[in-house]
Amino acid sequence: MNFANLDYLYLLWILPAMVLLAIYSFRKKDQLLRSFADSELWDRLMPQVHRRRQVVKLLLLIVGVSLLLTGLLRPRWGFHWEEIKRKGVDLLVAIDVSESMLAEDIKPRRLERAKREVTDLVNMLRGDRVGLIAFAGAAFLECPLTLDYGAFKIFLDYLDTELIPVQGTAIGEAIQTAIQSFPMDRRASKAMILITDGEDHLGEAEKAAQAAKEKGIRIFTIGIGSEDGAPIPRRGGAGDFKKDRKGQLVMSKLHATTLQKIALTTGGSYVRSVSGDMDLKKIYEEEIRGKMEAGELRSTKKRHWEERFQWFLLGSILLFVLEAILPDRRRLP
Repeated sequence: MNFANLDYLYLLWILPAMVLLAIYSFRKKDQLLRSFADSELWDRLMPQVHRRRQVVKLLLLIVGVSLLLTGLLRPRWGFHWEEIKRKGVDLLVAIDVSESMLAEDIKPRRLERAKREVTDLVNMLRGDRVGLIAFAGAAFLECPLTLDYGAFKIFLDYLDTELIPVQGTAIGEAIQTAIQSFPMDRRASKAMILITDGEDHLGEAEKAAQAAKEKGIRIFTIGIGSEDGAPIPRRGGAGDFKKDRKGQLVMSKLHATTLQKIALTTGGSYVRSVSGDMDLKKIYEEEIRGKMEAGELRSTKKRHWEERFQWFLLGSILLFVLEAILPDRRRLP
């Protein structure tokens, strides 16, 4: 046996309080009666008073309250197995961790803003599996598809521009990594969110997007940054920015055209993030959950306990009624 609701457990102090109060009241009553006359005289003066009935009524009340409190705790015993099927979408989030994501045209920085937005996205998920890909000049699956959102957030917090030593922005490789990370036995319910400034240094993005389309993967691209560009801060150098061989500032610009083509090829959509708002809620609610088929992710069995609180509540009601109709005085002949 177990209890489904322990919120009322603190009310159990009422039972010992009732017992102590009953003992105190009976003793106090006896003291007051003996101060006026002895017990034999009281039996003659008040022959209708029945001490045993008073004790029985009190016991009925205490037992009734104990049954009521037990019923509030919702005791359960006996169970049956219930099959639970979870449906959702497989969603891979790919985040650019190249040095260009240190640019501060999106406050506080492009990468930090992206991580915050993805955290908010995870909090909105409703039974979907989510995975994480980090990419720069190479791409790696940091977190495979999982229903453990807490574990996903740990990997997300760990993302940094020093995570991948190979610099650059290999969007095509990130897409290929996603293709390999999705289970290929499911044709539907596969989506990818790609967050980057769009600089494709290897030029394989469109080819990879076509391969994703053939696998039934829809890619939603988010361009982060400004088209005017922003300098890339150097690590450890306050006010120091990355420069090319000629001593000119390296400006990181948003390349929206590539991202638009990727989204168009796979049937996804493109969103430009300038102020830092990536509108991931709209993408998830309207595009992913609204238009994509939610497939069965996992089937499990859950132990379903049988509620037995009804019997305790019924017993308490019967005892309260019996206590109310039982007279505490006997009839005189």
